[in-house]
Amino acid sequence: MMGTIFSLGTTEVLCGAAALLTAVQVFTPANPIGSSLRLMKQFRSQEKGLTCSGDVKSGIDEYNRLHSADSAEERNKDYKSLVNSYYDLATLFYEWGWGQSFHFANRFPNESFSESIRRHEYYLASKLGLSSVASKLKVLDVGCGIGGPMRNICKFTGADVTGLTLNQYQVNRGNELCNLDPQLGTTKCRSVQGDFMSMPFEDSTYDAAYAIEATCHAPDRVGVYSQIYRVLKPGAIFACYEWCMTDGFDKHNPDHLRMKKQIEEGDGLPDICHTSVCLEAMKKAGFEILDEKDMAEEDYGAENGGKPWMLPLLPSWNPFTQRFQFNWFGRALTTNMLKIMELLYLAPKGTSQTQIMLQKGGIGLGDGGKENIFTPMYLMVGKVPLKKN
Repeated sequence: MMGTIFSLGTTEVLCGAAALLTAVQVFTPANPIGSSLRLMKQFRSQEKGLTCSGDVKSGIDEYNRLHSADSAEERNKDYKSLVNSYYDLATLFYEWGWGQSFHFANRFPNESFSESIRRHEYYLASKLGLSSVASKLKVLDVGCGIGGPMRNICKFTGADVTGLTLNQYQVNRGNELCNLDPQLGTTKCRSVQGDFMSMPFEDSTYDAAYAIEATCHAPDRVGVYSQIYRVLKPGAIFACYEWCMTDGFDKHNPDHLRMKKQIEEGDGLPDICHTSVCLEAMKKAGFEILDEKDMAEEDYGAENGGKPWMLPLLPSWNPFTQRFQFNWFGRALTTNMLKIMELLYLAPKGTSQTQIMLQKGGIGLGDGGKENIFTPMYLMVGKVPLKKN
């Protein structure tokens, strides 16, 4: 009798899940079936391209080991291993759940998520001072991920864009996506592998550079900004969005420390600096500061339906949004589904642990954004002097 009841309940749950999936597929812009099929396909090839270790399980274990210490000293020392491990593990989930541009943006009234992401990128590109002959200029994307912003900015400006990332898996995926775009290919924009703390480029190579939520992975801000300064031509502009703690952060507040630690653990960061530290590092690297402000504090039309950057990470019981995964039931459902996929060899061992790590980061980001102690979009714009040192 109990078996019959359990069987009936399971059948109802499966039917309900199927109906919900169909509704989301048909009535929303999301494409969960297509995205999930792509994810399954990429799962099969993921472990072949790992750079951090031989398999996902070893990768997540090593990543968790690096974050087990309270001090950031070891993470700064082993930042290449930390970042490589993180993006080997996280890139699939990012592309599946967020898209090809791995960053945040406030949403203006009547603006879709994808529109807000592109606007945020175009605004940064507008700060680069590219001329009407941009097609003859070379631009560097520092920490390009799989190249979503790089491809959008290449189309927006017409410039030749090179993306630099430490992670070879991202290089391969980024160039694959470039070649799938008939307007681009790797002749107009491409990803290359390299460490932004020691860039594989000659001095004064690029006419402009930008970074979108990427240099937060650096163990030393002066070091990474100095490398960017080195490869830029005299008079060139560098613009970036930085992840920073704000003036609202209290290092003696246990809840604030919990949020900061969750962000660091869930997002592959050695440590998170205050906005003032990043600004001072830009100056020490040699840049003349043209602009700086926290874009999270800019008016996004909240009274008319605008939405803050952290909203997608705040829990909701609406199953038609990705926010569903951040309530207690959604977190458990996602983790257990991945565990079942691991048992069925549909996903590599360690996938569910990776998702738990990413969810932890999402919770820290959401809470930190609500409390105004953290920003992912501290804008800094600096110019290389015409008489470059």
